Amino acid sequence: MKATWNDIVLAESDDTVVVEGNHYFPPESLNKDYFKKSEHRTTCPWKGKAHYYDLVDNGNRAEDSAWYYPDPSDEASELKDHVAFYSSQVEVTE
Repeated sequence: MKATWNDIVLAESDDTVVVEGNHYFPPESLNKDYFKKSEHRTTCPWKGKAHYYDLVDNGNRAEDSAWYYPDPSDEASELKDHVAFYSSQVEVTE
């Protein structure tokens, strides 16, 4: 799977975890040059507290376009630090 934004490959992996239709990419597959931690947080009733990244490149910014669970619930433990993307901002393809 590959995640792209503005023709930039943000992540690429053959080992994503699919939950609720979203591909969660392992942390080592990310091109961290384009990720900036956001202060935005949300809570999923079964996965836990989600943290967010803004995507940045040459003055372009897509706020809160990627999320991850640094401390997921036991039921979602396989998602720890894996990153998913909003399809309205990032294209995820095979």
